[in-house]
Amino acid sequence: MDTIYYTVRAINGDYADLVADDGGQHAITMFLLPEGTTLGSRLKLENFQWELV
Repeated sequence: MDTIYYTVRAINGDYADLVADDGGQHAITMFLLPEGTTLGSRLKLENFQWELV
């Protein structure tokens, strides 16, 4: 699996709206994201693991 970088664009309750560096959009539950994820956070998805960058 390729490494994908995202930026948190919005947080709506229990969900985060993400935008990838290539412009793709994704919504995911906050439960799956690393602790400390906030609006504007940069995230890396690699091998199904999320990491704050």
